[in-house]
Amino acid sequence: MPSPLTSQQFVRLLDERLKEVGESVYNDLPSMIPTLFREIGDDSAWMEFFEIGAVPDIPEFNGKLSYLNVAPGFHTKIEHKEYAGGLMHERKLIDDKKYAVMENRSAGLMEAAQRKREKLGVRAWAYAFSSAFDFMTREENVALCSSSHTTKSGASTSSGFDNAGSTALSKTAVAATRILMRQFRNDIGERIDMSDNFALIVPDNLADTAEEINMTRAGYDTAASTVNTQYQRYQVIPYLRLDDYDSNNWFMTNMDLQKKQMMFADRVKPEMTNTVDFETYALKTAVYFRCSYGFIDWRFIYGHQVS
Repeated sequence: MPSPLTSQQFVRLLDERLKEVGESVYNDLPSMIPTLFREIGDDSAWMEFFEIGAVPDIPEFNGKLSYLNVAPGFHTKIEHKEYAGGLMHERKLIDDKKYAVMENRSAGLMEAAQRKREKLGVRAWAYAFSSAFDFMTREENVALCSSSHTTKSGASTSSGFDNAGSTALSKTAVAATRILMRQFRNDIGERIDMSDNFALIVPDNLADTAEEINMTRAGYDTAASTVNTQYQRYQVIPYLRLDDYDSNNWFMTNMDLQKKQMMFADRVKPEMTNTVDFETYALKTAVYFRCSYGFIDWRFIYGHQVS
């Protein structure tokens, strides 16, 4: 059993002569989950999703009705995991300390829980090029951003099925990526509608470059009179936690489709428990939550893994 935080460890808090005692001096990074995920609640141990393919073109009628084949899509299972942590304080330490610290133990644990949720969420992007998922098993068994996407319909995947590249962020790369996304195809190889609600998701290291591409009206890299066709075309979303994994990778996403296909699920939202240990009078505070994230389909994003 872990030992509680004691007066001996924090003996300075018993001394009234300290000029100042700081606690939680720095704010955490802003939450990105509401911006990048469709947040949902769930009341089951796991969530399952299944896709049904598109109906092919109607053939010419030659006196007898032709019955068309619809292929099944891929099955996805997302299983929630449990997270829990606590603090334990010696009763004497709380009684004898001379400063207004360690008083709101629940707030500190709740902040830590929300931070953990954010660290889980960024992994959807940090590991977008890996098929080793945290919560998910997907029948297709390829990464979110991949050049190996498949289909069960038998349609050719030679065009419109790749959403992974390796080009560094630039005006030319952004323009080319947008065109590639507008050429995505469904499970039977047909072009799909792609709204113009595009965003660039970039690490903080690339935020200035992305803003320059997006906000320069004219003369980005040529004569000042040349119009920049990328001007204000995208929403630029700096994702600071991405820098903890890689400062060169970047993503283009269609926000309309992303909010349908990328999910963050709370099976149990962070909840607090406070109690006093009967044997020791130690004050115990704990937080518990269950959550998961995953995607149903990949056709909302194009990622560049830049070496």
